[in-house]
Amino acid sequence: MNAITWIDRIALALIIVGGINWGLIGLFGFDLVAWIFGGADVFLSRAVYTLVGAGAVWSTTLLFRPREERI
Repeated sequence: MNAITWIDRIALALIIVGGINWGLIGLFGFDLVAWIFGGADVFLSRAVYTLVGAGAVWSTTLLFRPREERI
């Protein structure tokens, strides 16, 4: 059985945050993460960007995991 793990859920949540942020940047030129933490170069903003990137790298493993066979 290949259940989704807690780290998979965290990674997917980070990707959702990143996707929403990129959507806002693309549509309105508004960077929500930078706005919340006071700028794109602030340590906390860079930490969030790094975590989103790490979540994306982790989530690529979801593409290569075998699917559970259903009876």
